[in-house]
Parts: sequence; structure tokens; C-alpha cells
Amino acid sequence: MAACGKERPMMARLLGATKPVVLMAGIVMATAAAQAACPIELAVYGDVQSGGEIDFTPTGTSAVVTNTFRLILDNNVVLNGIVMWTADVARPNGALMYKCPEGDVTGEELAACTLWNGVIYTSDDKGTVGLLPAEGVEAPKTLILPDLGPVLRQSRAYGGGGFSKVPSDVFAMKGCQE
Repeated sequence: MAACGKERPMMARLLGATKPVVLMAGIVMATAAAQAACPIELAVYGDVQSGGEIDFTPTGTSAVVTNTFRLILDNNVVLNGIVMWTADVARPNGALMYKCPEGDVTGEELAACTLWNGVIYTSDDKGTVGLLPAEGVEAPKTLILPDLGPVLRQSRAYGGGGFSKVPSDVFAMKGCQE
């Protein structure tokens, strides 16, 4: 009987210890569900190499811009990004700009403050590559911005008072804004 008495407290301790594990599993599952249900306009992506982060924001009622985002780098450097789908061959053409003038700008001024532009690709858990969707669609798991790192390393925003950690070309989803 003594052995039986010891088993019950031991079993109670073991069962009690499972509560944090069950709670943690629930949090992980809830986070995964939140990410799975996150629309692209609220998605947050991170780059492991530099710690850089891409935060999408709702675009609003723009007739040409389909997505709006920011690339946040170290030393408080923020690049403003937009995506416009091309008309001839449908592609999400992204552009990252740094310290652009406010208001109406000329094409020359816009070109001078644009640090990177290119097609933005996505990838899912199976490695299937696709194109960045417009707003209102579930956010993809991974973003691929070809040649982003090498281009930004050569930009005027790098070094000196600018950023010092160059991002890679691949950003993984890390959350969803509320």
C-alpha cells in the first residue's frame, strides 16, 4: 500500500507537469493558425542574416499600387516599398526607396531614390515558387527578393550613418500584425 500511495502523488505531479506543455502547444498552434490566416497586407517577414524585417501595410484605394511595405534595417534605416503589377506580362514589380522627396516627384527624382526593384517571388512549405499576391490573399510563407542583398550593399543607404547588416534575398514569415 505504501507503494500505491507514492504512485498517486507521483502521478499527480506528472499530470500537473503536463499543463505547461499543453498550454505551450496550444500557443504554438494558435500562432501557426494566426500566421496561416494572415492576409498579405498584415504580414511580417524576417531575415535571419541581418535581422531585417519586412512589414506590409494596407495600401488603401490606389489604382496602381497593389501592395505597400517597409524594409526595416539596423541603425533605424527604413526603406519604403511598393508593388505594382505589370500590364503586359503579369508580374509583381517591387521597388524599395530611400529618402524620396515628398509630394509630386519627377521620374528622375524617383529613380534617384529607388535602391532596388524587381519581381517579388514567394515560396510555400513544399518549395513551390509563386508570385507575390495582391492584398486580400493569405500571406505566403516566404518572400524572395532577387539580388536584394548585393544591390543594397552598393546603395547610398549602406555604411556610414546607414545600415551595416546586409539582408539576404529570402524573408520568412514571422507573424501577423493586429
